[in-house]
Amino acid sequence: MQMPFCWDRSPAQVPENHIAINGTVVVSSHFGLSVPGKTTTLCLFSSTQIDHNTGKGKLSTEAPLRSGKKSKHGPGKTSTMTYQVTLFVDTEFGTPGAIVVKNGLKNDQFFLRYVQLELAEDRSIHFECNSWVYPYKKTNSDRVFFINTAYLPDKTPEALRLLREEELRSLRGNGRGERKDWERIYDYDYYNDLGNPDKEDHIRPILGGTATYPYPRRCRTGRALFKKDGMTETRKHMINLDFYIPPDERFNPTKLAEVLTLAVQAVTHFVIPESRALFQGNINSFKSFDQLRRDLYSKPQQPVVEGVVMDKLKTSVPSHKTYKQVSKMVKETPVRFPIPQVIEHDKGAWRTDEEFAREMLAGLNPVVIKRLDVFPPVSSGGKKSSITTAHIEGQLEGRTVEKAIEQNRLYILDHHDYLIPYLRRINTLGVCIYASRTLLFLKDDGTLKPVVIELSLPSDGAGDGEISRIFLPASQGTEGQMWQLAKAHVSVNDSGYHQLISHWLFTHATVEPFIIATKRQLSVMHPINKLLEPHFKDNMQINTLARSILLSAGGILERTMFPGKYAMEMSSAIYSEWRFAEQSLPNELIKRGVASKDPSGGVTLHIEDYPYAVDGLDVWRAIEGWVQSYCAHFYHSDAAVVGDRELQAWWDDVRLVGHGDRQHDPACWLKLDAVAHLAETLSTIIWIASALHAAVNFGQYGYAGFMPNRPTRCRRFVPLPGSPEMVQLEADPETFFLEMVPDRFTTTLGLALIEVLSNHTSDELYLGQRATSSWTDDGEVLQLLDRFREELRRVEKRVAERNRDPRLKNRRGPAKVPYTLLFPDVGGKEKGITGKGIPNSVSI
Repeated sequence: MQMPFCWDRSPAQVPENHIAINGTVVVSSHFGLSVPGKTTTLCLFSSTQIDHNTGKGKLSTEAPLRSGKKSKHGPGKTSTMTYQVTLFVDTEFGTPGAIVVKNGLKNDQFFLRYVQLELAEDRSIHFECNSWVYPYKKTNSDRVFFINTAYLPDKTPEALRLLREEELRSLRGNGRGERKDWERIYDYDYYNDLGNPDKEDHIRPILGGTATYPYPRRCRTGRALFKKDGMTETRKHMINLDFYIPPDERFNPTKLAEVLTLAVQAVTHFVIPESRALFQGNINSFKSFDQLRRDLYSKPQQPVVEGVVMDKLKTSVPSHKTYKQVSKMVKETPVRFPIPQVIEHDKGAWRTDEEFAREMLAGLNPVVIKRLDVFPPVSSGGKKSSITTAHIEGQLEGRTVEKAIEQNRLYILDHHDYLIPYLRRINTLGVCIYASRTLLFLKDDGTLKPVVIELSLPSDGAGDGEISRIFLPASQGTEGQMWQLAKAHVSVNDSGYHQLISHWLFTHATVEPFIIATKRQLSVMHPINKLLEPHFKDNMQINTLARSILLSAGGILERTMFPGKYAMEMSSAIYSEWRFAEQSLPNELIKRGVASKDPSGGVTLHIEDYPYAVDGLDVWRAIEGWVQSYCAHFYHSDAAVVGDRELQAWWDDVRLVGHGDRQHDPACWLKLDAVAHLAETLSTIIWIASALHAAVNFGQYGYAGFMPNRPTRCRRFVPLPGSPEMVQLEADPETFFLEMVPDRFTTTLGLALIEVLSNHTSDELYLGQRATSSWTDDGEVLQLLDRFREELRRVEKRVAERNRDPRLKNRRGPAKVPYTLLFPDVGGKEKGITGKGIPNSVSI
């Protein structure tokens, strides 16, 4: 980046009794972005001297930008323009505390990165902006940016207090009116933009605000109109990129360009195998595993044809320009999906029972498995499972079921209770889905062994009766093939729960209300706002894109995942039992019974070689230590927490509005009445937004990139003895399997999605990183952050050592995929599909 300028001479004569303050203004300039014109000006508010006519700090005269020069900014060397500015202030002005930026352009906004002022005696003041500045003619107001000093509300300099309060009021808005692009308003809304009540097959319930469909709130992003089903938000197209989002929440220009490029690349990867299928006449199922690997992961030998697939694509892409770009890439640079890690070293390891079980501890959804404490398993309604002692006792290494439970040796992957109420409706959508229970035994070598699978369907007719089938491990003959099919059905359940609940609901959706509340109630000068800010980056934009493209009626999730149009409704039912107080990693592990509290206040794992939990606890302790020291730096007593009016308003906003549908559960929330409770609350938010999201997102392509390992829906049930389907299975097990799991189109569409989701973008900031060291001027806080980074580096070393330890069999497993999803990667230099690194935020 070009170094800041500090001119020796002012461009104009310094007025009498005034001094000149020289500064640097950096603005993004790549991808054809607008840059400030000559009519754009800056002025300063004093933080130490009050204008008694306004009650605010003294205001300097306006000064124009000048001498724009091309420059580079940040680690990615983004193209920028660097301007100089000279502001004249009277000798009694004091210290600047805020800058006012007035965009004098007629129509165009620009992206302001930062402003740095050079004061006397080698002092400088930094204003970290990273925000769009819209023309004054549109906003009728100036943009105010505050100094990078953190102040609790009662410690705010008197000259800045009114400015602080005014900005928060403007960010809250009045709850009315249609949103304009330039407005910076954070307002809550229901999930009322998923369906279209004017299309019968696209009617979806509004989520949030009722006991029937509770849900976290989202930020209002469009125009609300009354429809026949209540208040809904309109969308111009299923794929809609023309929506309102507060300017500060939008992707920065670098991220936007990169995400669009990834999307185009993924679409290209989707088009090639589909075009090849049309060329060869294979338009439904893969005929063999070899064909699947060849078609998806190898370059085509024949020219790629367009035809039907490209015609379909043309109707889905939002602009002709984008379509032309995709078409050009398909013709000129045919590419392939990368080979997923799970088949990179061993094409068949995914089929083993050991790998099937290991992925419950170290795969892309390691947050569901629970310790079994009652046998047989019992549903929430009291109905007992059909699994008996006879089914499993011979597989427990000489133990009785009672002794195995007593020794914490029996575990369950339970996808039964939440699915059973929906199965009748789901199975009318052209899919064949069971509710499953899988019991696993913890062997002496530390690995898990599946010992039984129960697949259940609702009985015919009304009522709560069930028809259940039991499958036992087998490796040969028809029983072996039936066991493989049963495992595939379990994986389908787990894939749906992973994408819809573990990933979307428990990270993306639950974090957004915290972002909205932070923007509405905590000033940018508030230390807690500064702590949380990097963990909220890009979440709101990616969530809005998800609602438009993935989660909406007819969207990609409904087209690829088994719940179909009931997906979001089902996630609402699961949210009704969500508790924030249980989301910290130690509490979540204890809730699932895979850990217990130890006398020292920590936790003891019952599965010692549990990569997600072991690495996760290291990361959790590092986060917790950083947050505790940060809170103690600003809050010297519990009374200071209770007396912080912005903080308490923030917590009320979260509990009573953002997550208002969970406000009546007393066990859902911590009381914000002590420094310790504040630190636990903030550590939990950071954990969810960073490490938990990394654990359930960035392994998607590595494991689910090979569809047979993680199918997302089934087209057939497991055959019954003596049925024609059983004859087909016995005659050709591989073909039957591939005709049971998703078809070609669904598979390829799903791969295109998870390829994008699994990528680390070039602007990614990882846990412990900040965009700039100037985010705060507090030297002690910067030292605390350095200690946090040092601890994360120690975590990295421990993760690497564990992955090298041959005794820890779950670290790599038969597929030889090392567990690196919770490797912090403080250096953060690797991009793309790496399967490692913990970004700060839910940013993709």
